[in-house]
Amino acid sequence: MTQAAPGTAPHLLLDRLEKRFGTTLAVQALSLSVGRGELLGLLGPSGCGKTTTLRMIGGLMPASGGRIVVAGRDVTALPPHRRDMGIVFQNYALFPHMTVAQNLSFGLEMRKVPAAERAARVQKALEMVRLGAFAARRPRELSGGQQQRVALARALVIEPSILLLDEPLSNLDANLREEMRNEIRDIQQRLGITAVFVTHDQAEALAICDRIAVMRGGVLEQLGTPYEIYERPASEFVAGFVGRANRMAAVREASGAVQLGPLRLQGSGEAAPGPVTVMIRPHRIALCDAVPEGEGWNGATGRVARSTFIGDLLSLEVEIGGASLLVEQHTFAGRAMPRPGEAATLRWRAEDTLVFPRSAAA
Repeated sequence: MTQAAPGTAPHLLLDRLEKRFGTTLAVQALSLSVGRGELLGLLGPSGCGKTTTLRMIGGLMPASGGRIVVAGRDVTALPPHRRDMGIVFQNYALFPHMTVAQNLSFGLEMRKVPAAERAARVQKALEMVRLGAFAARRPRELSGGQQQRVALARALVIEPSILLLDEPLSNLDANLREEMRNEIRDIQQRLGITAVFVTHDQAEALAICDRIAVMRGGVLEQLGTPYEIYERPASEFVAGFVGRANRMAAVREASGAVQLGPLRLQGSGEAAPGPVTVMIRPHRIALCDAVPEGEGWNGATGRVARSTFIGDLLSLEVEIGGASLLVEQHTFAGRAMPRPGEAATLRWRAEDTLVFPRSAAA
């Protein structure tokens, strides 16, 4: 599910949400909705306001303005325990003196859940994260991945309507990160629970989220599916932050063509004539025998400045008329690749030539 069904209210609604710290506006008039059962990613660099937004949703930080609405109910002024939300923190936040079972049971005790029901729900939650045999252990006796599973089970054992995850994988190594992100997604889909996932890692967001809200400086830059965010970025910032891209200064002519040094290119986007930024993803550029001609294609011939073998990929730096293009090619046994100093002819689709108005920082 990617959004609320037509004609129905969203499960979670942020309406012009704001947060001020003194004179600093950390989150600015943020409006978005999350459908029931949807996993929304809040993505952006450090300091963009994504964790502040999550903490306001969960009631851990008061909003300076705007509204937070859950299933039609305004919860903006409610304390955390009355919002029906489970939260998974970056640092796990487990009680070190309690066993795993006691950590999970604590929230149920605060909600006056009877002992027999508490025990059943704790065991069910532990089985869900494959830790049924670890109930009597303490956090220090668990690995990082196991501690994160306990933190997830603790958030789910209260059976919340919304699950909030604040950079839950940042303390794990690469292999565990991938395993845990898939596990979180599987559990979220199995339960059909609405979830908001904060991360600065674009690969995580692309891999498991139904939609992604890209934030920058407290402002929502773009909201869309992973495909939309990656393939149709709304700004130079989004194109550069989500995925790798060559970034070059150019000029757009009145005809729509783009002049990049000696190259005259076809490009996508609605940037007006004048100074622009051209962005091309390295893996969309291919080696070829001759520069392509005709509508829909761009091409150029240059010289290889650097070649880096990365196992399944070959990374080439190709210099073309003063510009330098990073090119990524899949490797094949027996296939000859150009070496440094040799000529290389490139081609890429016009629609992969992203053209944006020149930013003030360019």
